[in-house]
Amino acid sequence: MNEDVRLTAWVRGRVQAVGFRWFTRAKALEIGGLSGFALNLEDGRVQVVAEGPRAGCQELLDWLREGDTPGRVDGVTEIWDTPRGIYETFAIR
Repeated sequence: MNEDVRLTAWVRGRVQAVGFRWFTRAKALEIGGLSGFALNLEDGRVQVVAEGPRAGCQELLDWLREGDTPGRVDGVTEIWDTPRGIYETFAIR
């Protein structure tokens, strides 16, 4: 079963001013079928919202946690939800 889902992840560590959002967008586009965004938060974290097939969202989450990301990831917190279907592509905000 590969239903569409919404993943919201908050990434902690040295993830701002290192190209993290750009690389996250590139990974989402490489996986394919995902829409959403990556956004710098004022507290130094990056918020990633991805909607699409569960397998693609899980692959993106695994990459956020353990992939070859720029900077340094100290931890990722995520929630899963029903997709809202409001994103046309994967954007950097």
